[in-house]
Amino acid sequence: MMIFMLAAAMTLAMLIATAFGLHNEAQAVKLEARRRSVRNRIG
Repeated sequence: MMIFMLAAAMTLAMLIATAFGLHNEAQAVKLEARRRSVRNRIG
């Protein structure tokens, strides 16, 4: 039973880490798009 609890905890941790990574990646993409649009307006 202990091994199943450990497996469930590791699976949940990986899902949380994946969601966090995707969120950070999306923020970086938004920031880069914003920088490009500002750069295009300036010159």
